[in-house]
Amino acid sequence: MVTHPFHPWSGRRVRVCRSVRRGGRLVFVCTAGDGMTVTLPQAWTDRAPTRGENRLAADGLGALSALVSALMSRCGEPDGGGPS
Repeated sequence: MVTHPFHPWSGRRVRVCRSVRRGGRLVFVCTAGDGMTVTLPQAWTDRAPTRGENRLAADGLGALSALVSALMSRCGEPDGGGPS
C-alpha cells in the first residue's frame, strides 16, 4: 500500500513487480492493475521499517558486550581498552 500522503496513489494497494537498490536504498517497481507502473521508495509504502525496528534491546547489547569480552580474553587482549 502506498502510504506517502502526497503521492497520487496514496492509500492505494499496489502489486510489487520487483525490488531494486538505487543509491543504497530499496525501491519497488509496482503496478496497480490498470497497466500503469510506478517506482516507489520503500519508505513511501507499508513495507517501510517501523521506527526502532532494527535497534538492539539492552539485553542484546549486554549479551554482545559479554561475548566480545570473552572473545578478547581468549585472544589475550585486555578487556574493554580498545585498540592500543
